[in-house]
Amino acid sequence: MTPRRPPRPASADLLSKLGRLTAQAREGAELQQARVELAEALQRELLPASLPVLPGLRTAARYAPARRGLDIGGDWYDGFRVAGGALAFSIGDVQGHDVAATAFMGQVRVCLRAVAAVVLDPGEVLSQANDVLLSMDSELFATCSLLRFDPRTWELQTARAGHVPTVWATVDGRYGVAEDAGGPPLGTVSGARYPVTRRRLTEAGSIVLVTDGVVEGPSFPIDVGLERVARIVGEAAGADPEELAAEVMKVADFTGHADDAAVLVLSHDASGPR
Repeated sequence: MTPRRPPRPASADLLSKLGRLTAQAREGAELQQARVELAEALQRELLPASLPVLPGLRTAARYAPARRGLDIGGDWYDGFRVAGGALAFSIGDVQGHDVAATAFMGQVRVCLRAVAAVVLDPGEVLSQANDVLLSMDSELFATCSLLRFDPRTWELQTARAGHVPTVWATVDGRYGVAEDAGGPPLGTVSGARYPVTRRRLTEAGSIVLVTDGVVEGPSFPIDVGLERVARIVGEAAGADPEELAAEVMKVADFTGHADDAAVLVLSHDASGPR
């Protein structure tokens, strides 16, 4: 016995159903677009309007939202003055995206600023900030690099919490990727410790920090992206930080990245007699 086909819907019923599905899809797309626009607006509002500078130290930063607008939220850069006339700089990336990640990013930035106001050692700053974030019982976590620059000694102290390594270059032609020891991302391991690397900036040059959206994507892996950034920085060491930040950000276009991206550049003179 041949099975009977279900009756075909009338043309009017089919058009009505298609109309409802189209309206639902439009509403979903509009809702997603609204969430993206909210995340981007909140992200840019939370990033600093300017970065601090000192004689002999120039700074610049860039932020670019995700290419497809779906993975926006969570990357940040920051710079602020701390005790003793020093400057602190941070860059990081919150796991996750959208408004929740952006809001958590704001909390991380405020936490780092608050702790750095009373704690000098950047490794201890990350350790205490990590404990605070864990006490908030959030499901999110963040990678981060924190730098402290002392203009009296021309020393740069760096601590890293699971973040992309720093790129450096000097005007005498040397450049590289600083594979400094670090600790786990913030908000993941209770009682985590973060070792500090100390360097005296005896030669003029540039220090560049990025988030993984700049150096990692479908087109090539992170080590290839870091090497490309290192070559760019090596060719323009000590140059105008605004121009250098713009050139480094172009690397993100080659990676085919879907994540948002941030770049932080410190161009410095050589330390003089002190």
